[in-house]
Amino acid sequence: MKKHVSLIFAGVLGGAISLGAYSLLFQKNTYIIGDETKPSVVTTNFGNAPALNLNENQFVEAAEKTVHSVVHVKNVSVSREPATIFDFFYGSGGRERAQIGTGSGVIITPDGYIVTNNHVIANASQIEITLNNNKIYKAELVGTDPATDIALLKVDADEKLPYLTFADSDNTHIGEWVLAVGNPFNLTSTVTAGIISAKARDLSGSSDKTQSFIQTDAAVNPGNSGGALVNTNGDLIGINTAITSQTGSYVGYSFAVPSNIAKKVVEDIIEFGNVQKGVLGVRGSELNSLNAEKLGVKESEGFYVGGVDEGSGADKAGIKEGDIIKKLDNIKISKFSDLSGYIASKRPNDVIKVAIERDGKALTLPVTLYKNETYRINGLGLEVKNLSDADKKSFKTKNGVKITQASSFYTTNNIEMEGKVLVAINDREIKNVDDVKNIMDNLSQNNRNTLVLINKNGERERFIF
Repeated sequence: MKKHVSLIFAGVLGGAISLGAYSLLFQKNTYIIGDETKPSVVTTNFGNAPALNLNENQFVEAAEKTVHSVVHVKNVSVSREPATIFDFFYGSGGRERAQIGTGSGVIITPDGYIVTNNHVIANASQIEITLNNNKIYKAELVGTDPATDIALLKVDADEKLPYLTFADSDNTHIGEWVLAVGNPFNLTSTVTAGIISAKARDLSGSSDKTQSFIQTDAAVNPGNSGGALVNTNGDLIGINTAITSQTGSYVGYSFAVPSNIAKKVVEDIIEFGNVQKGVLGVRGSELNSLNAEKLGVKESEGFYVGGVDEGSGADKAGIKEGDIIKKLDNIKISKFSDLSGYIASKRPNDVIKVAIERDGKALTLPVTLYKNETYRINGLGLEVKNLSDADKKSFKTKNGVKITQASSFYTTNNIEMEGKVLVAINDREIKNVDDVKNIMDNLSQNNRNTLVLINKNGERERFIF
C-alpha cells in the first residue's frame, strides 16, 4: 500500500514540476481584456484639469468623491452543458447552467445611467447593480459598442444617485497622478493610485483597429473592468478595461478607454441607438525611421498618407497621397493610435483642422468627417461599402453595396467577389451597409444562406453558403 502511495505522489510531483517548467520556459505574455469571476439625449460635462502639485488630501478627496459613484456589476448568463449519452436518450440536449460574472461600472448621471465594459455584461440574461451603500437594483442594457468595449446600463433608483463628470482625456499628461476605483476579486470600493504611463496605447498590433488606451501603473485586477480611472480632482478620465500579464493578475500595466471616447459612445447610444463613426478618409501607415527610408521621406513621426478615399472629407479638403499628417486640431500625431483615437471621439460632420507636411511645407486644412460607409462582414469574410453615384450608373442599380475586399477563402476556391455588388441576402433586399448590419445580426449560422450579386457585366449571380 505504501509503495502505491509513493508512486502516486511521485507522479503528481513530476507532473507539477513539468507544468511549472513549461510555464517558465514557453508561456508568453497574455493580454487579459477583463475579466472577473467569469474568465470573466445624456448630458455630460467636462471637469477642469487639476494642478499637478498635490498633497495627500487630494488623494483622500478624490477617493471619497469617486467610491460612491462606482458600482458592482453582476452578470448572470445561461450556458448549456455538453450533452451526455443520457441526454440523447431522453432528448434533453444538455442541461442549462447559470454562470455569474462580476465587474465594475461608473454612474455618470443622477438618474441612473451607468457606463461599464461590454465584456463585463456580454451575453447577460440578467444584470444586477450594487451601490456603495449596498442597495441592489436590476439594470437594463441600453446599448453596447464592442469596438471600444463600452456598454451603457440604466437603473431606476428611488433617489438621485452620486455620479462622476467626464474630464477631457486629451488634456491628461504622462506622469500625472491617477486613481483606479473598482471591485477587484469582488472586493468592493477598492482604490489604487498610480501615474499615467503612456497615452494612445494600442494593444492590437494592427493598424486596422481603433484601440487608443490610457496606460497606467495603478493596480488593476480581474473585477476592475468597467471601473473608474480618475484624476486627483475626482473627474473621470477613463474606464478601466484591460491588463497585460503572464499570470492573469496585475504585474504593473493597466489600460483604460479614454473618457473622450467613452463619453462620445455613451451619447451616441442615447441619441441614435448606435455609435456614429466619423471617417477622415485616408489610408497609409505611421512613420518611423525604417518606414521613412522606404517611403523616401525625412520625417520619422506622423501618419503617411498612402491613399485618399474618393469623395471623402479628406479628398474634398485637398489632402493628397504623400502628405504627412502631423496634427489633428491640437493633438500631435506620432503614431496611428494617436490618429484613430482622436477620430473615435468625433462624429460625422464634425470639422477638424488637419496639419500636414507636403514637400517640406506646412499646411493646415479644415476637414469635414463623413459617415462610415464601409462594413466588414466577418461572418462572410467580405468588406463592403455604399455605392457611389458612379457605381449606381455603372451597375444600373439604385440599391446594393459594393464588395471592396474578400477573404482568401474565395480566392482559394476560385470565386471572384471583389468589385461586384451585393444586392440581397436570403432574398432580403439591401440598400446600404446599415441593411447589411441588420441582416447579419439575425443571420442563422445553421441554415443555408444565399447571396445575390451583380457582376461587372450587369449579370445576376447567386451564391449559396
